[in-house]
Amino acid sequence: MPVVGLRDVGPGLRAVAGGKAAGLGALLRAGERVPDGFCVTVEGAEPSEIISAYEALGAPAVAVRSSATVEDGPDASFAGMFDTVLDVRGVDDLFAAIRRCRDSAGGARVTAYGKEIDVGMAVVVQPMVDVVTAGVLFTADPVRGTRGRMVVEAAAGTGVVDGTVNVERRVLDRDDPLWVVGERLEALFGGPQDVEWAVDRHGELWILQSRPITTLFPAPPVTGGPPRVYLEFGHVQGMLQPVTPRGMDTLKELVRDMLVPLGLRVEIIDVGGRMYGDMTDLVRDPVARRRLIPLLAVDFGPRAQAVMRHVLDDPRFAPGPRRKRPRGALPPIGRAVRGVAGALLRPEQARRRLDREIDRIRVAAEKPADETPDAILWPIVAGMMAAALPAKLLGDVARPGEIHTVLGGMPHNVTIEMDLALWELAGGADDPADVDLTEFLRAYGHRAAAEVDLGVPRWSEDPAPVRAALAAMVRVTDPEQAPDVRFARAAERAETTLRDLSVRVRRRRPVRGTLAVWLLRRARELAGLRESGKFAGLYRLAAMRRELLAQGAEMAAAGVLEQAGDIMFLTREETDQPLPAVRDLVASRRATHERECRRRSVPVALFSDGTDVEATMPVTAPADALRGVGASAGRATGPVRVVLDPATAHFEPGEVLVTATTDPGWTPLFLTAAALVTETGAVMAHGPTVAREYGLPAVICVPGATRHLRTGQIVTVDAAAGTVVLEGAR
Repeated sequence: MPVVGLRDVGPGLRAVAGGKAAGLGALLRAGERVPDGFCVTVEGAEPSEIISAYEALGAPAVAVRSSATVEDGPDASFAGMFDTVLDVRGVDDLFAAIRRCRDSAGGARVTAYGKEIDVGMAVVVQPMVDVVTAGVLFTADPVRGTRGRMVVEAAAGTGVVDGTVNVERRVLDRDDPLWVVGERLEALFGGPQDVEWAVDRHGELWILQSRPITTLFPAPPVTGGPPRVYLEFGHVQGMLQPVTPRGMDTLKELVRDMLVPLGLRVEIIDVGGRMYGDMTDLVRDPVARRRLIPLLAVDFGPRAQAVMRHVLDDPRFAPGPRRKRPRGALPPIGRAVRGVAGALLRPEQARRRLDREIDRIRVAAEKPADETPDAILWPIVAGMMAAALPAKLLGDVARPGEIHTVLGGMPHNVTIEMDLALWELAGGADDPADVDLTEFLRAYGHRAAAEVDLGVPRWSEDPAPVRAALAAMVRVTDPEQAPDVRFARAAERAETTLRDLSVRVRRRRPVRGTLAVWLLRRARELAGLRESGKFAGLYRLAAMRRELLAQGAEMAAAGVLEQAGDIMFLTREETDQPLPAVRDLVASRRATHERECRRRSVPVALFSDGTDVEATMPVTAPADALRGVGASAGRATGPVRVVLDPATAHFEPGEVLVTATTDPGWTPLFLTAAALVTETGAVMAHGPTVAREYGLPAVICVPGATRHLRTGQIVTVDAAAGTVVLEGAR
């Protein structure tokens, strides 16, 4: 079927007619006012067939538009990537315009945007509309993400889409005729739409195109009633990539069990494969809202705190009646006091008990654990308290960055020990491919990047990320940049700073200063244990993954699944009672997961209408710097390396690692980095903690860092100022 009328292009012809033609066909069949025309399919057509179709229209002036097979799909819209030729008159110009549209399939913009996607190109031909005014209607706010907030851009003539004219931008009222059109098209296509429209000289409204807004982050499930607010929890564990469905099942339980001891009851929901906690009840609780911001400081960090402060000021979330505390929410106070006090008074004994407990968990990993054992929980809590309280006790007596320095080079951190073990392997290697990883994987093979997701392969299954880190390490030639030297230097600097601070604060604040110094010394003995709880829990996750993969292998052998790993795309209930079309379900979820893996930005918080809360906050961005929060003292200048996946990263010594977020699986890259810049995080989170212990300057919570910075640019990372400055920009 080389030429087909637009009205006849149904879903079954998308593969030969392209996304634009399929969308226009759906609009015509739905009765929308659309210029009717024809489509030259990807198969091509004889000139006579095209001429006949053109003459059947009356040989008018026409618009010739590209209609790629990859266009306006769920993965990407390719909006503006392919050519459109307007006001084409006569057969010769029509053939030239068709050739131009076909040739645009191989343009540089398309190649860069689509990577290795195979682009088939059909061409749509439609009579021109005698345009007076034209524009674009977004049925959801494309910047804020708000569903139900329609935004329109309009101008005289046809220059809105190609950006050649100044446009009027406004938010639509519900009584605007375009609002009705927008609602109708959303219902027709099942989601928010980017609609091109025009008004002719007779005042008639024409729909020229309607495509999905593919850049929107998925909206939370519809709940009805008053607005709700959701906080993203994944970055606490150093991951912004989507979680597999089976991993989400497990994480919901883990997060719930972590929060209940704190007296918090938060429902975890899945939005785009990310964990979002429903914070609505907490922010409306008159007591809970008072301690919410300090609680977020520990793991969630400054961006989350700023967002929730904004929410607390929103009159829609004003405090209401006091909530009932969930039963069993807090451990007996005596047990908590004894656990924390015991660890602070006898840290060495507490560490020995913790090590024995982790070893017990490793041996018994096949058995589920009811809760985090006291031998692990209280030393970690004690270390975090000892690290957090001195800043409050000392105030401005401590100089900027001084406490961060004291908390650098911290011993007893299992992730640091892991990284230095890898460095030791690299020291005796000429070729990373020849390094024997047997012992390393025996100790650390249950780890990985995004390791809290049950669906992610462990290093023992796929050691490629470990070998990638080794490849970077063997390129370190400066002895002063050796990770063990840097760690030792950070530890020495920490002890020297603590001695100097001790003399000064005891003189200026004898009581509080003495207590603060004592706590800092205890922090150096206990705060490094922060990684131990997660490290121990990963043994159980690895065991659960082995069990699931074995079950998946049985299902694959029975023909239920295509491969064992597909089981990670099924929930627990679906695994117990496989559906007839389970393969189709897995394929659909895997495609969605892969699409979400390509998403570069994840909102810190969402309102229930899909609004990105940060996008509603006032922003004052300096001209010459990206601003964040200093999380590890120091200042460094070097070339940027934007890394989205540590498994495939080629990282040179002395580069500034710029990424969305990090977890312990990323830390081998820290060994050769000059500095760390992340888009999310908290001062006490995994990445900054490890950075401090290497003496690696780190600035976290830099919005859009992976978009604003490009590999190869030279930047200065200044943790004291909390800035990332592009050299040459000042």
